[in-house]
Amino acid sequence: MNFMMVFEQNDPVLVSTFLLLVLFSLLTWFVILLRGWFFLKTRGSIKTEINSFWKAKNLDDARKIVAKSNAPVGRMAQAGFKALDEFHDNEKTFAEACGLDDFLVRNIRNALNMEMARLDAGMTALASIGSTAPFVGLFGTVWGIYHALLAIAASGSATLDTVAGPMGEALVATAAGLFAAIPAVLAYNAFIRGNKVVSNHLDNFAHDLHHSLLAFGSQTPQTPAKK
Repeated sequence: MNFMMVFEQNDPVLVSTFLLLVLFSLLTWFVILLRGWFFLKTRGSIKTEINSFWKAKNLDDARKIVAKSNAPVGRMAQAGFKALDEFHDNEKTFAEACGLDDFLVRNIRNALNMEMARLDAGMTALASIGSTAPFVGLFGTVWGIYHALLAIAASGSATLDTVAGPMGEALVATAAGLFAAIPAVLAYNAFIRGNKVVSNHLDNFAHDLHHSLLAFGSQTPQTPAKK
């Protein structure tokens, strides 16, 4: 398939449609590569950090383990420790008047939601491209068929020379639409499945973290580890 045929015909509508599909395809692969690298990095760090965190002998050791972490588990643990410290401050805010249990739940849940938002970044683009690219390609196909009909009407005969160019444009538009849509749909489904696995790990960790901090925090006020 000669994709340069679209530009050789010099039709501004079809050229614009084809360039839009090329942009869709480039954006799709950019998101796939970026999200793939981020997902592999996140999945690899979760089990390692969870195991290290629960091997801590006490609360201070756990603080030190996640103090400089920039991974999902570390950020969630940091949010939990911060909430615990804020609750035990002398001056309590209205948000902290609900009690330690609810205050920890609120802060850890917010941290979990932020991590899930990071995991979902780029998914909207893949879903949008996967659902719209075939229709953009279909528009180019219809436009190419329209040109073929005009060529037949002008010449009065449906010879191969008359319809080859416009029908070639239509086929190129169809192929370009599928080329952009199929990887987007496959990647979207794969990332959705992967995000569910990561979400389950983070949700379980958030639940255990809440209970552990609640148990420690209910005993004695904790002092933040010195930097």
